[in-house]
Amino acid sequence: MTTTVVIGGSFAGMTSALEIKRKGKSQHKVILIDKSPLFLFIPSLIWVPLGRREIKDISFKKEEILKKKGVDFMVAEAVKVDPKTSTLFTDQGEIRYDHLVIATGPKVKYDVAPGVEEFAHYIGTPNGAMKTRKALEEFKQNPGPIVIGATQNAGCMGAAYEFLFNIEKWLREQNIRKKVDLYWITPEDYLGHFGIDGMPMGETMLKSFMNMFNIHYRTQVGVKEVQKDKVILTSDEVLPSHFTMLMPPFIGVDFVTNSPDLNATPTGYIPVGNDYRHPDYQNIWAAGIAVNVPLPFTPGAVPFASPKTGYPSDETGKIVAENIIRVTKGRTDLKEKAWGRIPGLCIMDAGKKEVLLLSTSLFKPRTFTIMIPNILYDFNKVLFEKYFLWKTRNGLSYLP
Repeated sequence: MTTTVVIGGSFAGMTSALEIKRKGKSQHKVILIDKSPLFLFIPSLIWVPLGRREIKDISFKKEEILKKKGVDFMVAEAVKVDPKTSTLFTDQGEIRYDHLVIATGPKVKYDVAPGVEEFAHYIGTPNGAMKTRKALEEFKQNPGPIVIGATQNAGCMGAAYEFLFNIEKWLREQNIRKKVDLYWITPEDYLGHFGIDGMPMGETMLKSFMNMFNIHYRTQVGVKEVQKDKVILTSDEVLPSHFTMLMPPFIGVDFVTNSPDLNATPTGYIPVGNDYRHPDYQNIWAAGIAVNVPLPFTPGAVPFASPKTGYPSDETGKIVAENIIRVTKGRTDLKEKAWGRIPGLCIMDAGKKEVLLLSTSLFKPRTFTIMIPNILYDFNKVLFEKYFLWKTRNGLSYLP
């Protein structure tokens, strides 16, 4: 029996573990390791601070479905790996593996600038989303300027855009919009770059949104410092702020930096080929955010990164699973698809409105790409949430 250990239980990790077991059946033992017992639909965290979702609405316990599908689940923290002996060290003991899948997700680099961790809110974790909710309740009693955006080196601009438009709607619902100067700050070269070099009409559409909702914006800026009542930009402009939400950069998790033999990039990501196999170790694979994705473009005045969203993470999990099954059967014809060639499928929420972003590939060149605004309701975003939670809760990892 071949033993594969998967580290990380989010989009990429859950998909790869379930697919390896589904395809490998009794010939394959799969162990999923994660320090959280819950699967969380991270894209919906943007709604938690505003009360549109509770954490329980977008999460469920992983163990039951994994057990039902024949995957062993271990609530533990992976500490480091010795690739030369195929030994994984966890806080619950050592595990030997035949194949290792690293799907560890990101670590948030809060120290990207002074004051970001202390004075800016972050909505990318359940704890951060709930703290943001509390801060907004307090903000209602003393409204003033708001700064929302992304710092230098960030790659998750999409979620910040979504939160921006949701906040604008929330301010109107609270009847305090006229008391608030709303600012958007981003390292992007232009509005709607998204870390993918933009899409046709994207900049024009977002500029119209900014004008329609009376949102001030600054592009090609980073954050020099955040203070309790202001944000100082790298351009030296000072923006007053009673509430600040920023998306900092992502870096590799401690497990990767504690494992120097993995030869990770300086930012802690795993080098892989288009088959998501480590170039130095034939039995180590990476999927999802842990993958190193070289930029196909050169950022302008301020550095920023590419997004690593749920759909590509899910797809890379499937590719890794298929390739591990092929290798165990002695095949050498591995499936390949570079991260940037995975189709672009994203729904950007805009405060009970939405924009669908569809393209034949994430990065240029693309043979087809389109942005479709829906100003009536964000039903596609809600439908996608419901579908993905249903799919994952039932272990139907083979579905798109």
